[in-house]
Amino acid sequence: MMDKSTGNPDEDRVSLKSDEKTPTNGAVSLGVLQTLRKSIRRAAEKSPLASGGKGSGVTTGDDSGARPPPSPSEYRGLRVGSPVTSPLKNIGGLFSRKEEDESDGAPQKGKGLTRSKTDPNMAGFGDTLMKTGASIRRSLKFGSKKDKTCRPEALVSLCEGSADERKEHKEEEEEEACEEMEESYTLLEIPHTPLSVMQINKLIENEVLEEAHLNLLALRQEFQQERERCGEDSPMQLAKKEKDLNLLYGELRNKVNTIVRDSNSLPSRNKGLLVPVARIIQEEERRAEEPGGLAGSWMEAWREAVGEVVQAKVSSVHLEQREQNVSWLAVHLGLLGRTVVEDLESVKKELRCSYPPSFKVFSTYVRSYHRVLGQHMKKLDEQATERKDLYALLDWIINRYKRSVNVNHESIMGSLSLQPDMKDESVDLQLEDELLTQLKDKFCCRVKKDMSSSLDRLIALEHEEVWRDSSSPQKEEDFLNCPFHMDIWTTVKGNVQNSGAIDAQLEQQVISCCLQELSTFPKRFETEFRRHCSALRPKPLWSEYQITYINCFTALQQHMEEYRDSCPDEVDGFRQEATSLIIRLNQVLEDQFKDDVKPYLRRMMTRKWLTNDEDFGQLHSRTELLSQHCALMRPPHNQEFASRLHYHVVREYVGQLMKNNYSCKNRKHEKAASKMRLQWEKLSDLFENMKSTHEWLYAVGDDLSNVIVQKNKSDIKNHLQPLVEHYPDFSRKHLVAVLYFRGLLRGREHQLILQRHTELKEKLGGGGGDRSRVLFGDMHVTVNTDCLSNLPFSCLSFLLPDN
Repeated sequence: MMDKSTGNPDEDRVSLKSDEKTPTNGAVSLGVLQTLRKSIRRAAEKSPLASGGKGSGVTTGDDSGARPPPSPSEYRGLRVGSPVTSPLKNIGGLFSRKEEDESDGAPQKGKGLTRSKTDPNMAGFGDTLMKTGASIRRSLKFGSKKDKTCRPEALVSLCEGSADERKEHKEEEEEEACEEMEESYTLLEIPHTPLSVMQINKLIENEVLEEAHLNLLALRQEFQQERERCGEDSPMQLAKKEKDLNLLYGELRNKVNTIVRDSNSLPSRNKGLLVPVARIIQEEERRAEEPGGLAGSWMEAWREAVGEVVQAKVSSVHLEQREQNVSWLAVHLGLLGRTVVEDLESVKKELRCSYPPSFKVFSTYVRSYHRVLGQHMKKLDEQATERKDLYALLDWIINRYKRSVNVNHESIMGSLSLQPDMKDESVDLQLEDELLTQLKDKFCCRVKKDMSSSLDRLIALEHEEVWRDSSSPQKEEDFLNCPFHMDIWTTVKGNVQNSGAIDAQLEQQVISCCLQELSTFPKRFETEFRRHCSALRPKPLWSEYQITYINCFTALQQHMEEYRDSCPDEVDGFRQEATSLIIRLNQVLEDQFKDDVKPYLRRMMTRKWLTNDEDFGQLHSRTELLSQHCALMRPPHNQEFASRLHYHVVREYVGQLMKNNYSCKNRKHEKAASKMRLQWEKLSDLFENMKSTHEWLYAVGDDLSNVIVQKNKSDIKNHLQPLVEHYPDFSRKHLVAVLYFRGLLRGREHQLILQRHTELKEKLGGGGGDRSRVLFGDMHVTVNTDCLSNLPFSCLSFLLPDN
């Protein structure tokens, strides 16, 4: 603490330090300063203040270094008036610290020490001290006003340093100034006769807390003594005094709480008041078991006051209405975080030095913020309904408030300005049970609801931009494409990435929610598509739409596969629904093509077919259109689709031979075989361009043509082997139908051909073959009603001319 003389601004100002060396230029030596200090101490010991005894204070350490304290009335003078104007200010404190003799204070100007009306002896004591101080100052040659004007260099050397030096030591001085006060203290002497209740109450109102508390202790001692004298009998006077004590203590506690509540908002005003507040709390905690005190812990009341401070600070943060600002919650949380950091910085730099270490001021404020902010989060949760607001709340709780490994930014409780004090502190909010879980569930439900709304908007947008005006689909990389699969993927990916920035558990929950909602999308989309576009059937645009959405849902399946490791069941569920839709879309295309070519295929292998190419031309043009559509379809569905229709066309084309609709006569079989071979080449080229996987079907046309084209009936049996080897399901009845179309209905050669077929089948192992390559087994064969056509040759031999 700094000793100072005031009056004229030109007077000397001398800093007295016990633990630091004073400047050598014109400075007072350490021994002289100690002599000054001892002189002041002796003067105080001779004053009437010392006659009351040593007091009932609690002391720790060496009492020899403690200054004799003034009376409570002097404290009132110090509190109500201005700072002391002489070096004797060092005696002006109710509670003294061991280090006060060794600490400096800033020189101040003010009025002289005010005399207390309750202690008339202090006037003489003050005169004695002032005279002694003046004598000592003259002996130390501090000089008068004249001396100061003649020797300004002495003042400069003592009180002024260069601006650079002050700047260099600024941070060190701030740290030293913010050191916590000592735990130990010395209580001043309790007055023998307390002031009146009204006087004590007035002292409390005027915040002269030291004197008020000492008088309260004196009143409490009187109460205890009277209670001991009265025993169990409690006269009215004792009850009245107990009531007065309770009222005064209540007022004192309220005043203490008020000072604590205002300490952070008015630090300059209340900083000096916090020291006596802390000592009052310490003393009352020590006397908690004695009668006459106030019920309840003073320390706990102080903590509650700190909590009220924090509550008021949090409530003061601006919170806009959502109607006024769409980012109302994000803005509020940003302001809230800044307020918390600034307030804790103030506690660390300004308030902590006004309390003993046992108060753990910084920790108390941190814990209060944990509790108050936890309650505040509950209120915000009740107001937040939109996904962005729920996300902002979760992000603030999990990432912004405490240190998190998921983020790179500085957290509130991890702020560098709060270190290293936060090192051993908890950084978790005190949230209600299950609040965080409920908040995550609420967020996931909102994600799912928003996902559903987003999908509905995509369907509506598709109708507005494509279906309503029958617009042609877009192309991307030569494939028909619809962009909504990218919209869906972007939406899901954004939700997943954002939730993953909070924590892995929420990320998995969000993936599950998105996929569950997405699983219902294929059927919803299909319903709306058919409702709006059925009128387009069987136009080419209808087929283009089918192919577009096959491509689109195929791409969407591939996008969702990246979440298989996190949610395999949900991915499988969506894949199953999407695959079902793709199959149905493919089936619509297939059925449309089959319906288109059915009348033309039915007229193959007929008399008209042999003489007219019109039907085959229609079949070829529609198959060519199919090939163009396949080129617009993404793998692997294009090959699968082409392969299925390749099989259908082959089966139906060849199947016409099995229906016995026409039998070639007069060597027309040669023309039929030639035509069949030419048409087969054209169809095969189309399906080869479509990359059909059924290569095994290409040979059937040539194999059958080789049988039909033979001029000599006897040569037919020599061309059966390739047909039987390539198609093991080519049976006897199929051969009979082919021979019928060839014009060979019966006779010896007919039977020899059938016999050769039987031999080949037996040689190849019974004709079971590869069941994955079934062609003729799926063909219906019309039964020939000619009863003689299938009779064995031996039965007809008697009809031959030679017999």
